Amino acid sequence: MIHPLAPFGMRGAIWYQGEANAGRARQYRTLLPAMINDWRRVWDQKTCYFGIVQLANYMAVSEGPEESAWAELREAQAMTAETLKNTGLAVIIDIGEADDIHPKNKQDVGKRLGLWARAQAYGQDVLGSGPVYTSMSIENGRAIIDFAHTADSLVSRGSNTLKGFSIAGPDREFVPAQAEIRGDQVVVWSDTMDEPRAVRYAWANNPVCNLYNSVGLPAGPFRTDDWPGVTDGVLK
Repeated sequence: MIHPLAPFGMRGAIWYQGEANAGRARQYRTLLPAMINDWRRVWDQKTCYFGIVQLANYMAVSEGPEESAWAELREAQAMTAETLKNTGLAVIIDIGEADDIHPKNKQDVGKRLGLWARAQAYGQDVLGSGPVYTSMSIENGRAIIDFAHTADSLVSRGSNTLKGFSIAGPDREFVPAQAEIRGDQVVVWSDTMDEPRAVRYAWANNPVCNLYNSVGLPAGPFRTDDWPGVTDGVLK
């Protein structure tokens, strides 16, 4: 389907897909970059821009930590955007619908893709990304999470309470966590845990989460661990 279009000029592409691949999320870490590189080869444009729309929130709402193939697919999409040149990610973890795999709000999807394109493809002075996890450290039994793309500050939207974080200790069992913003960082802890080892945010099919930057773009789901997930071993 792509080859008949290949002779025509192209500045970039938008890719909004992944739902059907969620059960093979680890494989998607390879498939998506391979497809992007193949399109660039076919068009003979090694650096054409590629905007990826991350999977929206979908299915039953989850307020607690859970294993999730959809979260692992979102991770694969984010990994591609982080590692492949001239790619970007539109996070839409806040505008999906629990009972509709094709959510109707495409306007905000387009706005977020547009911000990324303006910032990266056209070099305009706008922020094209929400907060992105960069690193974690442990201080006095609490996890300190650092972010890039925070604009003026991190904010919790719709509530003074930061939602969507979970934390695990040496047993790798995640429990709901408390969290608070500290500048460009989020401090995460649980009063029931003395030795935190990993933190996850918005790690569910349809998570309750509310971390944004000051220009209104949501933080993408992430995990600090690389422990085996529900799709590991499935068509790697």
